[in-house]
Amino acid sequence: MANNKEEKLFGLFPPVTTEQWEAAITTDLKGADYERKLVWRTAEGFNVRPYYRAENLKDVAFLGSKCGEFPYVRGTKKDNNWQIHQTIGVECPKEANAEATRALTKGAESIGFCIASKEFSAADLDTLLKGISLKTTELTFCGCGVKTVAELFADKLENSDLNPEEVKVNFVIDPIINKLTLKGKLGCKEGAPKAFSTIADLIKKVPQYKRVRFVGVNGQQFNNCGSTIVQELAFTLAVGHEYVVKLMEQGLTIDQAAPSIRFTMSVSSNYFMEIAKFRAARMLWANIMAQYKPTRGCASKMKIHAVTSKWNMTVYDPYVNMLRGTTEAMSAAIAGVHSIEVRPFDEAYEKPTDFSTRIARNVQLLLKEESHFNQVCDAAGGSYYIENLTASIAEQAWKLFKEVEDKGGYIAAFEAGFIQDQIEASAATKDKNIATRRETLLGTNQFPNFLEVAGQEVTAETVTPGDKAKCCCSGKPVEGGVRPLRPYRGAMAFEQMRLSVDRSGKEPKAFMLTCGSLAFARARAQFSCNFFACAGIRVQDNTFFKSIEEGVKADTKAARAKAADLQAPIDAATKERTALAATLPTDVLTDYERLLKQFRGLAVETIKGNIPTVCHTALQASSMSDLNHDGSEITHCPYCHRLLVLPSKEA
Repeated sequence: MANNKEEKLFGLFPPVTTEQWEAAITTDLKGADYERKLVWRTAEGFNVRPYYRAENLKDVAFLGSKCGEFPYVRGTKKDNNWQIHQTIGVECPKEANAEATRALTKGAESIGFCIASKEFSAADLDTLLKGISLKTTELTFCGCGVKTVAELFADKLENSDLNPEEVKVNFVIDPIINKLTLKGKLGCKEGAPKAFSTIADLIKKVPQYKRVRFVGVNGQQFNNCGSTIVQELAFTLAVGHEYVVKLMEQGLTIDQAAPSIRFTMSVSSNYFMEIAKFRAARMLWANIMAQYKPTRGCASKMKIHAVTSKWNMTVYDPYVNMLRGTTEAMSAAIAGVHSIEVRPFDEAYEKPTDFSTRIARNVQLLLKEESHFNQVCDAAGGSYYIENLTASIAEQAWKLFKEVEDKGGYIAAFEAGFIQDQIEASAATKDKNIATRRETLLGTNQFPNFLEVAGQEVTAETVTPGDKAKCCCSGKPVEGGVRPLRPYRGAMAFEQMRLSVDRSGKEPKAFMLTCGSLAFARARAQFSCNFFACAGIRVQDNTFFKSIEEGVKADTKAARAKAADLQAPIDAATKERTALAATLPTDVLTDYERLLKQFRGLAVETIKGNIPTVCHTALQASSMSDLNHDGSEITHCPYCHRLLVLPSKEA
């Protein structure tokens, strides 16, 4: 008979003290150094223990707080319903509007418009927003023309009858990061910039719209330049505080200045550290703002938009970027940010396709609709590990933040070179770790795809960091000013090396002559294969040879036999190819020759059912429908872009 009486199973086991745990660990280490073996020294400057217990939380001050309560470490609200964000580039307002409308019907909840041109009119704004409800959709504007759009939008709100509580609009006006930090100057023109007074005027123009934020602190750029998590957090906070100070100098109160700021931060692959970073960010910002004694609670709440890291993205083996984006989005979701944007996996080398943007949206839809991450507020709360990480990151970031303030604030510290020195030093350490494979970028410096060749969409500019900051308006290098920071991707050094091999017109090969002890030979061969493949060198692996002489003979014999066996088929195939080429249209032949070089002979595939015979990526029903109605016998695979020869209707 089942025992329905509640049993406390832990009561069956005697408690284990920390001393007992430590003694058991010391015994298992067999004389090895505890600190070196088990204690992890982070790049952020603090140690992480191999385990944590309840007693490690005794000095953590924020444990008693709840979701939606000061200092907001557990979230600024009592739920975790973040916004799924998608950014759309605006070249033609009508086309951008159509793309935004489609995105909203396919899962996006928040839309960003990147305005490239300053030549943007009120009519363009009306076209861009046609059919988009300002009551239900959060909008964000960025880009070179963002100030122009902000002024137009403010005029629009001034003359509207919309409920101010329903309108949620953000403008990424950020001269401190987008101008000074990345260009070296606060303004494109000489003289004192008017950016701060312009922002203040915009806020004063529509004071009743409390959810319209005109300042967008673009803190993700610190990560894109190679910063540590603590540096990104501390410098982002410093920039936000600088705006508060500058806006209050323009006559705004703390209750007007602080809520007008929206923060954008990156989320990288350091899973638990990123969760802790966002929790620490809210807590530190709340404490900073509390010193100004605001009368409104929202003044202390940090609105965070999280974007998956661009620094982590790779050009080679790009589908791995999907995995990176997924785990990064999970960190941000668990941390309770306001909105999340997952970068499309191909963003590093081309304009994102419909497929890549759909996958980027679906990552978040899976987290919400299937994994229910939005159902729990502060899912990490109570974890001994995460709570301690949060406290440690907050402590280190606070120290660095105070250093910046002691130097006169962010602008003064940057003009003195302090910010650049800090981030460039951490970037150099990261680069060294990637070069020595202490830090892994899958598919780039470890476990590369041996057979992969970069497509034509990958150019030298794609894998080369920019050496000079350029004005977004003119596209010309910015002259004068202080030393700017340089965004780049961590994989670029390896990608440059590999692309030079791919574009050389040659095919260097390495022959693995494996001999000696079988176990050691295979281990060394695996290491060597990865080593050569990272540089784009093709590898011919072999199982095992009893001696070096046997391996040399086998290589020579095989090469000669292969050459002899292949010559006759090559001659016949060449003759047949010449005859067939004469029957093809010129454009098809030109396309074939291009793809032949790109895919090293695998330029053409057929289809069985809905599966292409080379890339093996199943086509969706919509893609098959398009192919069937196209009427062409020769087309392109929508995934790998090889020539796709469709079977005749009779067949």
